Amino acid sequence: MNSKAYKANVLKLTMLAVMMIVVTLAFLFVGVKFHNEKLLRYAMKLRIPKVLAMIITAFAIGGATIVFQSVINNTIVTPCLLGMNSLYTLIHTSVVFVLGSGSVIFTNSNLSFLIDLVLMGVIATVVYSWLFKMTGYNVLYVLLVGTVMTSLFSSIQSTLTRIMDPNEYDTLLTSLVASFTNINSEIIIFSVLVLALIILIFRKELALLNVITLGKEQAINLGVDYDRCIRKLLLLVTLCIAVATAMVGPISFLGLIIANISRQLLKTYRHSQLILGSAFIGVVALIGGQFVVERVFVYSVPISVFITVVGGIYFLYLIFIIVILLFNTIFHVQVVVFLTLLVAAIVFSLSHSPY
Repeated sequence: MNSKAYKANVLKLTMLAVMMIVVTLAFLFVGVKFHNEKLLRYAMKLRIPKVLAMIITAFAIGGATIVFQSVINNTIVTPCLLGMNSLYTLIHTSVVFVLGSGSVIFTNSNLSFLIDLVLMGVIATVVYSWLFKMTGYNVLYVLLVGTVMTSLFSSIQSTLTRIMDPNEYDTLLTSLVASFTNINSEIIIFSVLVLALIILIFRKELALLNVITLGKEQAINLGVDYDRCIRKLLLLVTLCIAVATAMVGPISFLGLIIANISRQLLKTYRHSQLILGSAFIGVVALIGGQFVVERVFVYSVPISVFITVVGGIYFLYLIFIIVILLFNTIFHVQVVVFLTLLVAAIVFSLSHSPY
């Protein structure tokens, strides 16, 4: 054990925790009129649920991304590849298409959250548990099928939006963008309970993460049931993403940003530190970003939109670094430029999609 590195990481985590507390207090109390009790209560009623939702989202997505990257053994992948974001948009589009935007399922946030969570949880559990077993416990097949499912869900959702009533489509768009505005205490409490239950159920597998990253042969030699552990960890990742997505909506690239910054900042194999670092960075990014958007620039645009843009740029940066390492000669500069432009075109088309 490298005690110096461990202590250095503890210090870094402490600094991140302090930053998290500072941005949280700033978001809660800046601009509040303390002399007016009614206005103070009203401000807290609006801001506290937002803060709690952002904290839960950061911990769920940050932790799930670290686990997912360790299982896949690739630091530029995100749980978005499992298709939960696309499934969320398909569920909401189907509800509006079949029942209309005035239906109780669409207008009641508690019922909508419950349906999203149940459908995504059941589909993830059935599909990925069965699929992982049928493919001989090969995580690469899971990634492939997740990508195919994402395309399938997106195609169905796109078809439905093109043939639905334009007025219904305008109403639908508001629910397809991640937002921390319409979160009530019931949803927050239920989300915390579900995440706590997930962690409790998979606590043994989480404790084996450091061993799992040593490789399959090493883990088996140390007495770990590798395939069973990987299957349960993938299920944990999918359920955590399902909770976060059902609560606030899909947030692309958030996990990629905070997980990679955590790995670069802490440089450790200890997943307890990596997960905490990722969660703390996520809280700072979400609450700090929301504070800047709402109080400095006075925009009504959700912070998730800016995270998608920044995440796309950061993804290009990661791809560019990898390509440079693979093609470290002047002869392959054209390949680097081509691949960079290709990825840029893909990210641009996704970020400008009306869905």
